[in-house]
Amino acid sequence: MSIQLALFARIEAKPGKEAEVEALLKAALSMANDEPTTPIWFALKLSPSTFGVFDAFHDEAGRQRHLSGPIAQALMAQGPELFAQPPSIEPIEVLGLKNRA
Repeated sequence: MSIQLALFARIEAKPGKEAEVEALLKAALSMANDEPTTPIWFALKLSPSTFGVFDAFHDEAGRQRHLSGPIAQALMAQGPELFAQPPSIEPIEVLGLKNRA
């Protein structure tokens, strides 16, 4: 089964909370590794205060499981303290993929 769907979340840290947002995203890697329906997951630093999460899925069921899973719960729980605004989450359709680590 190929990777068909993805999500991109853009996160803007509150001033002075950048290091905490970075630490939260780095810690989320262990949760992503425990999600069998999330085969691809990236935490990204786009600028000193802007971060992102890109993850990809085989199907809509996997994407929905991720959206209600522990990473989303952690982001929403700590968001009011750490984020300048709620994360912008965009559903994406994957048109092509090269994965060679």
